[in-house]
Amino acid sequence: MSIEFGWWAKAAETGKFQINVSIHGGNITWSRKQGHHTPWEPYGPPTEADWDRLIAEAERRVPRRLISPRQFEAIKRLRP
Repeated sequence: MSIEFGWWAKAAETGKFQINVSIHGGNITWSRKQGHHTPWEPYGPPTEADWDRLIAEAERRVPRRLISPRQFEAIKRLRP
């Protein structure tokens, strides 16, 4: 299973940035990018709001058959 999710977030001290979550083989990688010409850097630890957003994004993909219900359950099990 190799799935990527991405969305934009905003923080008061740093401004707007992009979050990318990559799930591959039961491992999850969180990264962030701020600005067009900046590299991806590790993001963490993810907040409860970040986990809620990830679960919501995955849940929206199940009815459209972009991910299977089994993959969705695996993503939910990754949450601490």
